Amino acid sequence: MAMAQLHDLRLRLLVQQESERIVDSLPDGLDLSVIQARCLCWLALLAEAHEDSANEAVREGDTDQAMAWFADSMRLRDVIQVVSSIEIPIPGAIDDASDSGDSLAA
Repeated sequence: MAMAQLHDLRLRLLVQQESERIVDSLPDGLDLSVIQARCLCWLALLAEAHEDSANEAVREGDTDQAMAWFADSMRLRDVIQVVSSIEIPIPGAIDDASDSGDSLAA
């Protein structure tokens, strides 16, 4: 298994574990899709800031620092992809789906 695949699996596991902790600790009225959207906004801002820092380091001639900032921005882009791929169930939709499934079977 390639190192990138291991990294992706590890990241997915960490996100899954954290989302389960959030679900267990949140009141019923909190919408996880809002949390996901806010996280994506912050992650995008962080990735952009890292890219800006990389470009600044290039202008200053510090290629080692530029590569480090760029690598960090790529990791953040990986996290954005993982977070955006998480399917958040819509509150009430699961209950409605199970109700309609029961009525079809009857």
